[in-house]
Amino acid sequence: MRIASIDIGTNTILLLIADVNKDGIVKVVHDEQVIARLGKGVDENRIISQETFLRAKGFLVHYKEVCAAFSVDHIAAVGTSALRDARNNYEFISFIKDSIGITIEIFSGDDEAKWTYIGGISDFIGQSENFSVIDIGGGSSEIISGNSTQILSKVSLDIGSVRITERILKNSPPEISDLMKAHEFILSTIPSEQIKSIHSTFAIGVAGTLTTLAALHQQLPKYIPEKISGYVLSIDDIRSMFAVLKDKSLEQIVAFPQISSGRADIILAGIMILMGFMEKSGLKQITVSDRGLRFGIVLKEIDRFF
Repeated sequence: MRIASIDIGTNTILLLIADVNKDGIVKVVHDEQVIARLGKGVDENRIISQETFLRAKGFLVHYKEVCAAFSVDHIAAVGTSALRDARNNYEFISFIKDSIGITIEIFSGDDEAKWTYIGGISDFIGQSENFSVIDIGGGSSEIISGNSTQILSKVSLDIGSVRITERILKNSPPEISDLMKAHEFILSTIPSEQIKSIHSTFAIGVAGTLTTLAALHQQLPKYIPEKISGYVLSIDDIRSMFAVLKDKSLEQIVAFPQISSGRADIILAGIMILMGFMEKSGLKQITVSDRGLRFGIVLKEIDRFF
């Protein structure tokens, strides 16, 4: 069976097409993403604009065409933080359903954490008994801990790279006072007791901030999944890259070939969230995965069909 998952996030919309059987994912057939910025303005206004409706529709039309070209049997589309927060979320869902026939399910924070964890550890089963997955999204971030068979703790926080950028880091480069304000806000939002044990686990980081940092640290000329997944970043590596980027203008950040234009304006916020998690938990290094929620969605659908 061939399943497609569409992960509709605050900043990106990701498509994964995979061949599956009852035992799991057999083969990844296609994997792509676009910077859609669905959550633009949602933190402040709690509304998805009509312009965003049309922009997202265009990307989803393309994804549906890709699914048809690859003879996909089933499409599962999921929305996360921006759709949870927007007052007109069901208007958006109805618009997409009526116009292109894709049904979107809104995941709760707990659902997002669960399936991100399952997708995130899927590339590392057997390498450890205990895992933690850190997912830094555009609107929210999740930390989930467990083992290869069950989740033991999870927390979803309303701190994301788009949200922090729109709320605090509005200038490029940001003022020192704004960097300090963002740092203090992030640390005050992260619950120490719930994350203090992750330093003793196999810590995995998923989503665009982590994969971008892995590419940047290796100075890859283009995105190479095999060099991203499994790459280990230390806290010192991450601090060094932040030190390089924090004084750069948006135009200078875009000039780095590893940083896409759609991520350049939010990368500092993403790095600060990551450093906040590592600082409060005592985590010294993190292993990057280019898997995450889109893989978890496929695995969830396997449970439905087999």
